[in-house]
Amino acid sequence: MQDCQTCRATSCPMTFSRRSFLAGASTAVAATEMGLFDFASSLFGGEVKPAGKPVVNAVFVRPLKAQDVSWPGGNCDIPAQQALFAKTLRTAADKLSVDLRVRGEPIYADGEVTAYLEQLKKAPPDGLILGAMCLEGWKPVQQIVSKRGAIPTIIYSHVSGFTSHLQLGRNEPGVLMAATQSVEWLEMAVRMLNAIWRLKHARIVTTARGKESVHELGVKIVPCQVNWQEEIKKAQETDESRAIADFYIKNAKQIVEPTKAEIFEAAQQYAVLRRLMAAQDCQGITLSGCLIHKPPCLAASKLRDEGIVATCEGCAYGALGELVSFLLFNRPTFIQDPSPNTINNTLIGAHCTSPTKLQGCDQPYRAPYLIRNYHTRDGVSLQVLWPEGKEVTILQFGWPKKTLMVGTGRVVSNISQPPTGCCRTSVEVTVDDCPDTRDVKGFHQLFLLGNLERALRQFCQLASIEVSRIC
Repeated sequence: MQDCQTCRATSCPMTFSRRSFLAGASTAVAATEMGLFDFASSLFGGEVKPAGKPVVNAVFVRPLKAQDVSWPGGNCDIPAQQALFAKTLRTAADKLSVDLRVRGEPIYADGEVTAYLEQLKKAPPDGLILGAMCLEGWKPVQQIVSKRGAIPTIIYSHVSGFTSHLQLGRNEPGVLMAATQSVEWLEMAVRMLNAIWRLKHARIVTTARGKESVHELGVKIVPCQVNWQEEIKKAQETDESRAIADFYIKNAKQIVEPTKAEIFEAAQQYAVLRRLMAAQDCQGITLSGCLIHKPPCLAASKLRDEGIVATCEGCAYGALGELVSFLLFNRPTFIQDPSPNTINNTLIGAHCTSPTKLQGCDQPYRAPYLIRNYHTRDGVSLQVLWPEGKEVTILQFGWPKKTLMVGTGRVVSNISQPPTGCCRTSVEVTVDDCPDTRDVKGFHQLFLLGNLERALRQFCQLASIEVSRIC
């Protein structure tokens, strides 16, 4: 094992307070009694986001009076279309706790554009959405894009331009051309701008030794101030931990090695990890030390199912990648040790902390799992069975530089144990456009259910992240 050193979402996974955590035990017991204990993070007294929220401006560029002989033409109710766009943006902003400021009147004339640029200069927002709504409006859009400064900007074109118009911003970091007839995509626009701001304010606690580390996107890796393994040893059984253990026992496909007493002990570790994060106002945790006795693998899997970063071996870039996945897709990732299968030309990824809510933290699907011991023959981990035949995204962010390696593939099999010996969740995947999987770059790459490469690349264009193929 190498030690790395430092969607649809219904909420934004960010930090929580001590008070909100202490409210958790009674909430958990009540949920269990109601038969609803499916462990969404909202069950723990409510998450508290960092102070403040991102400010996103939205403005629509078009003549005040629509022209019939134009594009999109007289068959389109332009004011109604703008109202629909604004409503969709506001719904997404409310969901994600974004301060959205929509300008009611469209802009078009030179004086209006100049005045708006002055406003941006005086009070630059954290993100800007430009609604390009007609052919005549592309010159003002170009003026705003060229003089906006460093504001991350999305140009939304709802079939309002031709190929020549849509070249705008194509190769410019910090600008994303979003040309689509999908009104629903505007939620992703808000989500991307929200993610850029939240990454600037994100804190991940690590149990690895070392100094604080900061990524170019702003994410901080903060060393833990206590001996986390000693805290694990002091964990006590509570109503909450009993409810957690009962849930996993009840829903397991099979319990193979661990005793019920060991499962109950493993469930106690969850509360310790939550407290370690809360003590330092962090959104997640990355745990050093893999080859130890009784590591908190079950607890890490559960945190990921809730939308909380919980990666292995002090891996900073893994934590960053998982946080991006939560912010964009509300979907957990699986950090893994790669082992190429040279006979099948596939990639086997294995670790002991796979999530089960692979389709999304807010989705009903939970992958089947077996309760196993850890591969030191003690402790408890889940052997999660990934859905065979489904597409996956393989990704690895850089640290501390703004880079991303990404590729796609498909789940081929779940590795049986025995006869194979490895980390408990062991997933075999194809890698698209890769003649030899020994050429897959990186280590501790993340597996993410679904083909999400295009959306990741679009986000990287907006966030000025350099992207390359993972193979």
